[in-house]
Amino acid sequence: MSPQLTLAPLTFEPGEIAEVVDLYASNPAYWRAAGEHDPDHIDATKVEADLRAEAAAEGGEVLLGRDEEGRLVGIVCLLARHPVDGLPWIGLLMVSGNSRRTGLGRKLVALLEQRYRAEGRHGLRLAVLENNPDALAFWRSLGWHEIDRRTDTAHSRPCIVMHKPLA
Repeated sequence: MSPQLTLAPLTFEPGEIAEVVDLYASNPAYWRAAGEHDPDHIDATKVEADLRAEAAAEGGEVLLGRDEEGRLVGIVCLLARHPVDGLPWIGLLMVSGNSRRTGLGRKLVALLEQRYRAEGRHGLRLAVLENNPDALAFWRSLGWHEIDRRTDTAHSRPCIVMHKPLA
């Protein structure tokens, strides 16, 4: 039987931040590619500051994905309406490193797509780091397609912009 997943807002309780730090630490290859955190030492203060900035942005939201037993299995950062294209964007989707390739990422994405369809949104976008071929393969396998290549504004990294129609 498939595990049930829920998405709920990050409340910034110290225990939640510790869980997110552990989740981040379980993904060292991503942090080596992204360059935002030291993959050998994820700093809780920086994680909290980064997530507070994500949540404080206009239309920003940070959601925690939990399994039926309440364990943190993923995190999602969202932007409700991009200032240029007006579409919702996924800023980050990460599952626990020991849960990779188990279908949890697909289930989290399905929850997001369902949510935005229910809101009447017609598309969803994200940017994948060019130096992260595993992530690119993941998103392509879910029906997302490349629409642009550009440098991200926050860290000047080459990215592939992807789109998924939701109609």
